[in-house]
Amino acid sequence: MLAVTALSTITACSSEPDFEPKAAEPDPAAAMPAAVEGPFPVTRVVDGDTVRVLIDGQDTSVRLIGIDTPETVAPNRPVECAGPEASVYAEQLMSGQEVFLELDATQGAYDNYGRVLAYVWVADSRQDAGAVMVNLAQVQAGLAEEYTYDDPYKYQQLFQDAEQQARDDLLGQWGQIC
Repeated sequence: MLAVTALSTITACSSEPDFEPKAAEPDPAAAMPAAVEGPFPVTRVVDGDTVRVLIDGQDTSVRLIGIDTPETVAPNRPVECAGPEASVYAEQLMSGQEVFLELDATQGAYDNYGRVLAYVWVADSRQDAGAVMVNLAQVQAGLAEEYTYDDPYKYQQLFQDAEQQARDDLLGQWGQIC
């Protein structure tokens, strides 16, 4: 299982030689609800806000609701500052793991690219410690911005507050990297 507090150092793309994100911890304001689907094995972490999981034998792309991480794999776009760090952090949280998906009716089931829209949860390896929501962990580490596509979503205020805290603390793209 995942040891979310034991994170290796990430090589940064700024003058800082090393970047270590805030350790992902289960957040009391965001407990994994009973109505999640899964677990689903992660087949590949695409970047900081997209992951592929195996659902009913199908390799399925999942876009994390409510966040936007700097680009690393967008065609015809340069790699953005903090993008590699967001991708590595997502890999640290999800690679080799089984995840649970929480859907949000306010966002629909799929985005314009056919990706499943979900909050992605990883169970913490510490007994009874809860679960980490990857979407929120990315924002708390300063590696993602809160992103509202069209309609407000379930955790919008929580993500907005987490982004403001990361900005205030100069975390990730708000000061440690870019």
